[in-house]
Amino acid sequence: MTENKSMGLWSATSIGVGAMVGAGIFSIFGTATQISGNAVYISFIIAGAIALLITYSYAKLGVRYPSAGGPVEFLIQGFGDGIISGGLNLLLWTGYIFGLVLYAKGFALYAMTFMPAGSTAIWSNIFATVIIIIFTAINFIGAKAVGRSELFIVSIKVGILLLFAISGLFFIQPVNLSIAQFPTTPNILFGAGIVFLAYQGFGLITNTAEDMDDPGKTLPRALYLSVLIVICIYVLVSFAVIGNLSMSEISTAKDYALAAAAKPYLGDIGFRIMAIAAIFSTSSAINASLYGGANVSYLIAKEGELPEFFERKVWNRSTEGLLITSGLVILCTNLLNLEGIGMLASASLLVIYMAVNLSHLRLSDETGAKRYLIYASLFSSLIFFGILIYYELLHSVATLIVFAVALIFCFIVEWTYKKYSRRTLKTRTICDEANL
Repeated sequence: MTENKSMGLWSATSIGVGAMVGAGIFSIFGTATQISGNAVYISFIIAGAIALLITYSYAKLGVRYPSAGGPVEFLIQGFGDGIISGGLNLLLWTGYIFGLVLYAKGFALYAMTFMPAGSTAIWSNIFATVIIIIFTAINFIGAKAVGRSELFIVSIKVGILLLFAISGLFFIQPVNLSIAQFPTTPNILFGAGIVFLAYQGFGLITNTAEDMDDPGKTLPRALYLSVLIVICIYVLVSFAVIGNLSMSEISTAKDYALAAAAKPYLGDIGFRIMAIAAIFSTSSAINASLYGGANVSYLIAKEGELPEFFERKVWNRSTEGLLITSGLVILCTNLLNLEGIGMLASASLLVIYMAVNLSHLRLSDETGAKRYLIYASLFSSLIFFGILIYYELLHSVATLIVFAVALIFCFIVEWTYKKYSRRTLKTRTICDEANL
């Protein structure tokens, strides 16, 4: 059987870059800078290095088990159909929910910049709630044009960020970058834990393996290249922001730091352009995450099998999944603060990444991977996770409790549902490398 497989290196790389760049950095940059100070760019480099290590397992597993399931596929291959893989899939769904909350809040905070000065803070929650409702309706009805325009959307938001970053380099005030103003090393590491969320999305490249002519070469290259490109973009953006704003100015404008940083050298027009870019990026991320992540995770949790075709009509099979996901996002949006949400989303992702590495250790003979690299990825993720937990113990025990409850709840729900539903987790994969 001959298939037309047209997914090349740069097409696959653009998917990863588009998934990582945008909403994450707009939503958490101000919060990360409050922790890491003018060394925030080092936090981005550290987080990027961890992401590069994790891509090794995704590359090896993605080539061996090409599937639209991504990490869900890898977990089932390694752990089988059991409470562990099922509970982790629910945690992945929970992570998407926290990510959606972060994007909704990011949208709201930038939308607030267009409100009259002194507007009540309640508008932030209103904007966040309304944008979730809007995209819930769009996903419920179906919007075919969104998928076709994704490359165009990615090009615009990446282009605006690069224009902002490169232009800002010419107006940097060196005193703002002084090493003497660096925070303590723990703070830089704590900040890295928060900004790690901005690298979420590289794993989506593994979903395209079936469409590549030579996934054995193209998939790993696309994964590593996309993360390296994103590290460069984030470091440039960091220099542009901290080079043009003092720490006190960033603290004042922490909710819309990127837009505020454009104002000194691009004026009010620059501020508005960056605010619009943020609204554009967060909206796009909400739409993509609401469907692309939460939808599939919910379907697997409920039915145990990925849909044969990745189409919007799958919501017709489980419309309650869309409503449950959106309802939980709206609830968390109105109850949790931005920093807490960032930690919850990052911690959930790190647990999934650690589990994928553990699964890979079981499958290393099949993937031909170097076990020492898998161990390096596993232990670095574990250390990173420990750093986040330690930070929350010092600053927000309540956030840590929420995460613990969510983690335990995922496995309790999986155990209960599996016991009474007779559901079995299935995969859709091509295991014979000759078919690749």
